[in-house]
Amino acid sequence: MSKLNSYNPATGEFIGDVPVTPEKAVTEIVRKAHEAQHSWGDLPVEERIDVLKKAASELQKESQKIALLLSKEMGKDIRRSYGEVAGCAGSVEYVANQVKDAIKPISCYGGQSVIEYNPLGVCAIIYPWNYPVSMAHWMLIPALTAGNAVILKPSEETPLVALAYVNVMNRVLPENLLQIVFGDEKQGKMLVKSDVDFIGFTGSMSAGRDIMSQAGRNLKPVIMELGGKDPCIVLEDADIDSAARFAVSNSIENAGQMCISTERVFVDYRIADKFIDKLKEYLMYFKVGSYTDPQANVGPIINEKQRNNILRHIDDAISKGAQVAGGSMDHPENFINPLILTGITDDMLVAKEETFGPLVCVTTFENIEDAIASANGTDYGLGGVVFGGYDAEYVASKLDVGMAGINTGAGGGGDTPWVGDKMSGVGYHGSPDGHRQFTQVKVINRA
Repeated sequence: MSKLNSYNPATGEFIGDVPVTPEKAVTEIVRKAHEAQHSWGDLPVEERIDVLKKAASELQKESQKIALLLSKEMGKDIRRSYGEVAGCAGSVEYVANQVKDAIKPISCYGGQSVIEYNPLGVCAIIYPWNYPVSMAHWMLIPALTAGNAVILKPSEETPLVALAYVNVMNRVLPENLLQIVFGDEKQGKMLVKSDVDFIGFTGSMSAGRDIMSQAGRNLKPVIMELGGKDPCIVLEDADIDSAARFAVSNSIENAGQMCISTERVFVDYRIADKFIDKLKEYLMYFKVGSYTDPQANVGPIINEKQRNNILRHIDDAISKGAQVAGGSMDHPENFINPLILTGITDDMLVAKEETFGPLVCVTTFENIEDAIASANGTDYGLGGVVFGGYDAEYVASKLDVGMAGINTGAGGGGDTPWVGDKMSGVGYHGSPDGHRQFTQVKVINRA
């Protein structure tokens, strides 16, 4: 049986391996999932939540150990890894109760009609490496609470932390209710074509198109989040310090390997010099290095292919007139130093394609309508942010995004949906309507 090897992206060191799931095994995994789902879906939702709370307790107990593995396998520092794992464990009860409220039957027409939200069956969740616990967990808990079985297909870059997560959850969950498939895009395609009832996917636009095409043949419901090219627009009356702090931190967080990372910064020309000076100040707080370096807060790029893509974007920008206003071009092996690039124009790759690297890419503007047009001039529309006063509400309303932030980040607070516009996604999770996407709606009408 072939193996899927895992390596430390900071050093290239071999960490471990898992067996690649063969095609015949995928069919059997799905069959077992259907069997497990029947009894799980028949349980009252309160009993399902009790089980999930126990699983969350186990995850909390193992959060330090899983966080260390996450740092080894994905590269982020241990503080961020622990926050990811412990945060997932701590959110289970809250999210599960939100789902319970969302899927309560709704009485209509004086009680003659009732809207029910029943389990779909088996949900396949295919997810990336950049947040290898959160990306699974955010769909897993609503799916299980709603009465479904789940099959995870993690990225081939982070199989070990996925296995550790599943093993801990399965200390409590019924047998075969949560299973895992290992491999690359071949195994992902097998899972999409199999007898699953729902597909949740986070990843590239090209892979999303393929999944949408395959799922459409059997009209399977999907939720897909397909990346972003998030703008940050800084108006003349913005708090320059707050705007600069956000622009740097949200461009560099997770080494820029974040779907809602700030990928373009548009600043009013009248405050541009002061703003760029502040960017330089905040850039000094970031240091690349392995998770073993307690001073490091910017980890490695996940693999050579992605690192080369970032370097290609940098070289293209410089060749077309961009300037390096902050940071060093002397990039260590396996890492990219955080950079401030100014003079960014719409014809550069960093303006059009998702870079997924620690770059603060700055464009000055004189006319706000021009900045809005450039910000909207990509296929993506996940999130966007505006800093300012008088015109901030107007600018936020004009951004073609699923989530807009005014003087703060784009993600909503509480149980709000994680949603994209344009080619950044289809459907969404989070919020009552998002939780209901893991269910089959059924209307019961009585005489």
